[in-house]
Amino acid sequence: MTRRVRSLRCPACRKIVLARDPEFPFCSERCRTIDLGKWASGGHVISAPLNNPETGDSNYPDKYGKK
Repeated sequence: MTRRVRSLRCPACRKIVLARDPEFPFCSERCRTIDLGKWASGGHVISAPLNNPETGDSNYPDKYGKK
């Protein structure tokens, strides 16, 4: 019986990375740092609007003067 190995592509360089690799889901520390830099500089963003989890208010936290 053959065993399937989970893998996916590194989000930074698109190289195939196996789930057992130490830097998974990245192929290297360099690619991990590149990805972190994109988040820090605003290159990656979460597109869903902020919602107050208790009320579902999509203007949250606008009414508190911050966003």
